Amino acid sequence: MAVRTLVVDDDKKLQELLAEFLEGYGFKVSASLDGSGIVSLLTSLDPDVVVLDIMLPEKDGLDLLREIRKVSDVPVIMLTARGDETDRIVGLELGADDYLPKPFNPRELLARIRAVLRRQRAKTFGRSEIIHSGELLVDKSRLLLCRGDKEVALSATECRMLEALMENGGRVLSRDFLLQYARERDYSAFDRSVDVHISRLRAKLQEAGEPRTRIKSVWGAGYMWVEQQ
Repeated sequence: MAVRTLVVDDDKKLQELLAEFLEGYGFKVSASLDGSGIVSLLTSLDPDVVVLDIMLPEKDGLDLLREIRKVSDVPVIMLTARGDETDRIVGLELGADDYLPKPFNPRELLARIRAVLRRQRAKTFGRSEIIHSGELLVDKSRLLLCRGDKEVALSATECRMLEALMENGGRVLSRDFLLQYARERDYSAFDRSVDVHISRLRAKLQEAGEPRTRIKSVWGAGYMWVEQQ
């Protein structure tokens, strides 16, 4: 089945280039110059993945990402200006699954799309859909963090990272291990995006009624899941 891809970018030539390239690999590509009516687009097109530029003429991509995350967990790959770390971090905080700095090679975008789709499939067809730790559980098939009657939504990347921590409770996991596990590609151990995800996961643990300290920072080494006493 063709991968339905929505490209939101105000560069018409880039849209055409990506459509021609991705359709050559069997993708079905739809495009929007400004993301107007993004919720309606998601409903009508039902994309498997969204490629979303941050710099847009009307609403910026971060505002559109906020709208998307209110209604959908569709994987979103953000296109950012090269070296603009602030936009990248904010995008991750808002629920982006990956980012790609401009200019980029279309083959790299193809690889990123395939990676986020593999992670989406893994959440559905993984060896175990539920992970427990005391009264806390993670439902990987629904991307939910649950405790009692409380349910907190997770992004695909957050779910994978929490899975790695919980299944290795009591062991210190390095930043590069967490990112490779969650995103299936190499990152520098000093990439700050892992710290962004950990901060978001701690906030969601607290929202679910668990202490933020279930994820312990180990200075100079990484992070560790602390089992309940």
